[in-house]
Amino acid sequence: MAMSNAEKQANYRKRKIKEGEGERLQAVISLHAKLGLERLARHNGLSQVAMLERLILEEQHRVTATLEGDAYRIYLGETVTV
Repeated sequence: MAMSNAEKQANYRKRKIKEGEGERLQAVISLHAKLGLERLARHNGLSQVAMLERLILEEQHRVTATLEGDAYRIYLGETVTV
């Protein structure tokens, strides 16, 4: 018997996590943010996942470019002792 689409998707997610290629993220966001993500993804020719990853990584780069020394270590979650 053939697998349902839900079963195929579940197997895909498990495989990606097992292979170390991804982490599962589940969230409820505002309708405005969801529509914005859909529009940005479509405009850029990306999937919503790829668009979300791009936005996060670009913002992280922007923020970390201004951090130096202890501020960067704190950002990374490291304990800084004086």
